[in-house]
Amino acid sequence: MEKRINFLGAIIVLSFSIILMRLFSLIVIHGDYYSEKLSDMTYNIVWGNSTPRGRIYDRNMNLLVDNKSIPVIYYNNPNNLDSVEEIKYAYEIVKHIKVDYSQLTKDDIKSFLIDRDENKLSDKITEKEWDDYRNRKLSSDEIYDLKCQRISDAEIKKLTKEDLMVAYIYHLMNKGYYYEDKVIKDVNITDKEIAYVAENYENLGGFNIKYNWKRVYPYGDTFRGLLGNISSISKEEKNYYLANGYSLNDIVGTSYLEKQYESILKGQKAKYEIINKKLNLIEEGKKGNDIVLTIDIKLQKAVDKILEEELIAAQSYGATEYYDHAFVIIQEPNTGEILTISGKQIVKNNKGYKVYDYTPNILTDTVTPGSIVKGASMSVGYSTGAIKIGEYMYDSCIKIYSKPAKCSWSKLGRINDLDALAYSSNIYQFKTAFKVAGFNYSYNKKFDLKEGVFATYRQMFNQYGLGVKTEIDLPNETAGNIGKDESSDLLLNYTIGQYDTYTALQLSQYITTIASDGKRLKPHLLKAYFADGERRDVEPTILNELTLENKYLKRIQKGFRGVMSYGLGRNYMGSVQSPAGKTGTSESFIDSNRDGIIDKPTLSNTFIGYAPYKNPVMTITVVSPNIVNVNSKSSSRSYANHRITRRISEKFFKMYQ
Repeated sequence: MEKRINFLGAIIVLSFSIILMRLFSLIVIHGDYYSEKLSDMTYNIVWGNSTPRGRIYDRNMNLLVDNKSIPVIYYNNPNNLDSVEEIKYAYEIVKHIKVDYSQLTKDDIKSFLIDRDENKLSDKITEKEWDDYRNRKLSSDEIYDLKCQRISDAEIKKLTKEDLMVAYIYHLMNKGYYYEDKVIKDVNITDKEIAYVAENYENLGGFNIKYNWKRVYPYGDTFRGLLGNISSISKEEKNYYLANGYSLNDIVGTSYLEKQYESILKGQKAKYEIINKKLNLIEEGKKGNDIVLTIDIKLQKAVDKILEEELIAAQSYGATEYYDHAFVIIQEPNTGEILTISGKQIVKNNKGYKVYDYTPNILTDTVTPGSIVKGASMSVGYSTGAIKIGEYMYDSCIKIYSKPAKCSWSKLGRINDLDALAYSSNIYQFKTAFKVAGFNYSYNKKFDLKEGVFATYRQMFNQYGLGVKTEIDLPNETAGNIGKDESSDLLLNYTIGQYDTYTALQLSQYITTIASDGKRLKPHLLKAYFADGERRDVEPTILNELTLENKYLKRIQKGFRGVMSYGLGRNYMGSVQSPAGKTGTSESFIDSNRDGIIDKPTLSNTFIGYAPYKNPVMTITVVSPNIVNVNSKSSSRSYANHRITRRISEKFFKMYQ
């Protein structure tokens, strides 16, 4: 027995020796290492409030979007006050500030009453239910739900306006993370309210004044639509932003440029460490980086004004009852920079007409382009060898089996490829399409379209940006509406711009590709941005180059020059020196009473052009959908698209010469 006791004692001594040695190793030898590991595991980092976003300038450094400091009454619970104490301070502050409690819900009110009248509302729970709670048959959440259910509407109706304001303030005080500043009031704050809180904050249990920021727009509504908006993170995008390090209470860009360049414009929030429920500043916050746009805001303002005036003036002509909006885009042909992008819509009311910004619809609304696509159609003829430079054809009506006859706007007689563009011959395009399709035309002959002809045309059109996205630096762009049916008659319509429909932005990229000698440039609104105090300019992006031989593109350019010098577009750009371009009129249809049925035939006008013919400095695209009601009894016609083009073209060169 003695040996056993001695052996057991030896084991105990040895065990304690091992434990002591291990403790000595942990505490003395490796103490710093394990302290660091513990610190890493319990290190709690939080981020401060959103900092001011970067400012937005136009190309001439005119300020378009700025930040304005605004006072905010906020609450923070630094002293770990309980609900009773918080409600007491809420009643105190509501004597001196007024809040809009229209967003207060019935559930918020019940939660407030449960915390305010805890003893009273406990009587709504039966003894049996309390016993079940003590015996863990009911949870605290279930007890809370029972109290909520038993608060009657009559009890809620007894609450005064002051009680409801306190209930809403209490709701705001407990919204979000416990360490955050809770915004109590940030709009319509009076000087008296600011003074009261600032002078008495030490006695208000956590209420105080700070200054936040909001976006301001020195040029008002000019270009406002595409600047975009900022707001809190939406439910749909919550996971995306949380995965990228945002907090749910952050303010982010929610549309257009603010959203597109969120990563540049957003500020860097202050970084804090939580120690004993106190925030210790680790890193100061920084405001967002500024960006510079390609837009010339003064030109944009002038274009907006011309659009508004001409849209309203057009209503005095007959047949314009469906003409309510128009688009204009001006680009720099060698870089793809957008100098002006404008859309306006007018709506008639009792006082006349109200004008709305319609610019964002440039990305989505499509139009039947008409004859302006004939440059792309000629490209198909040249590239396939169907036509040669200087080739003549006779312009007279054609007819294929089982289809009505097709004609140009006039019988143009014997014309070559240049005159076909200058005078906008439909027949020249039809006969070219016959050759591309390998069809030997004769009057009323059946035209069976071979597979792949449509694809040949669309591949060339795509190279110009027609039927594909332009890849502009904005969200929500569409690629136009591409027809799914392929027949011989539809092919002929396609060659003169009477089938697929395109956005004004696509038409602008098309003419810019012609003006830039075949380079399809990405249109963009960002010219430069600032990072680390340095300006960084955006380089042009070439999306593709035309596979068309240069001699053929030069021929199309010459044809576009003929349009403006002796053809149908003569004087379209007014006094501008040596312009080139193409006019277009197309048959279109609208849903006149918005019942989902396309019921009214209209005509739409389009124009694309550039100047000067050699070494162009600008391209212009003007689109006037539904400018004529075909069924109108009036014979008068508005030439608004012509006037818009002329006035804006002359205004541009007056400002830039």
